[in-house]
Amino acid sequence: MSQTEQLLTVLDVGSAMTRVLVAELHDGALRYRGHGMAESTGMRKGLIADLKQATHCINKAATTAEAMAQGTIDKCVVGIGGAHIRGLNSRGGVSLGTRLREITREDVRAAVDRARSVSLPSDRDVIHLLPQQFILDEQPGIHDPVGMVGNRLEVNLHISTASASALQSIVTCANKAGLEVTESVFEAIAAAEATVSADERELGSCMIDIGAGSTELVVFFEGSVAHTSVIPIGGDHFTNDLAVGLHISPPEADWIKCNYGHAVVTSVSSSNEIELQGMPGHTPRMVRQRYVSEILEPRARELFCLLRDNLRQGGVLEALGAGCVLTGGGSRLPGLLDTAESLLRVPARIGTPVPLSRMPEELISPENAALVGMLLYAHRTSVTRAAEDQGLRAKLRAIFAGSL
Repeated sequence: MSQTEQLLTVLDVGSAMTRVLVAELHDGALRYRGHGMAESTGMRKGLIADLKQATHCINKAATTAEAMAQGTIDKCVVGIGGAHIRGLNSRGGVSLGTRLREITREDVRAAVDRARSVSLPSDRDVIHLLPQQFILDEQPGIHDPVGMVGNRLEVNLHISTASASALQSIVTCANKAGLEVTESVFEAIAAAEATVSADERELGSCMIDIGAGSTELVVFFEGSVAHTSVIPIGGDHFTNDLAVGLHISPPEADWIKCNYGHAVVTSVSSSNEIELQGMPGHTPRMVRQRYVSEILEPRARELFCLLRDNLRQGGVLEALGAGCVLTGGGSRLPGLLDTAESLLRVPARIGTPVPLSRMPEELISPENAALVGMLLYAHRTSVTRAAEDQGLRAKLRAIFAGSL
């Protein structure tokens, strides 16, 4: 295996930052090799608005990562997010004949294909087919029916779709930057890979990834994905509220949010004051820190009210036995955990990604959860595919040997 084949690369084109992370396979495990970051330009509301600028950002981040990794990267797994993501549940199955017989991997694929054959608009691309449970002869709750015996196999399936044009724009930018996209991953599912434990998935948990342009969520119940969605509110909306309310520039508003912001007004002292530089040509002035929170709190409550309504509409609001996990750069705002617990009425915690071997401390942060999770997801799926391919080759060898 060449050095290029040993490297696994992921690309996260966010509204605020473009990130590339490279790892190598070492004795079957992932080991950090390098990363690169660039401030995102050419993006608007989570979508690519200028191909040339977005391509430049990807190329800049990839070049930095390649130099750190000291190896050539030409393929990548890309993260997909934004308000265009849609999720739906479907059910389908296949009859196995009148006599009992053993379930094969091909039967499982046939059942999944039947369940995925729902009518989708022409501008939608399927990015994930996620089996929730299999039903064998009306017996539910089966996670892997291969090897079992029955007459009819059905599957409850969660389907995640994305805008075909939005997905193609990211692929085009990556290609122009010299990277071939081998797979796309919904960023919330990737973030959950690095932050949500197996016990939380079993009991019921909601992973909430608060990005710059939107908030993506995925709900797990009984170990499987039960619901995915996107709320069109992110960290930039908090920043813009401050910029308008305080009459300051967006960069200064972002600095104020990160250093003095709080999502709960009553948690801020009424006597604290901060100095604002204001717009060019205006003299600096003082403003109460509590006034900053008075601007941020309504937006925080709006976000979690929309999220609560979304979960209720999806039928999963009462399924969060393990609570919720907040990640993404927007989750750093103090007071958001209190707001989440107050409105969702479940425990909440901040999710930081599981560190890879030799990974720098700076990457072990909520805003990098999706990036690290994409590596873990890509590694797991590649291992699964390799095992299936090996099983298929063994089966073909057995058939060939039997025909001699």
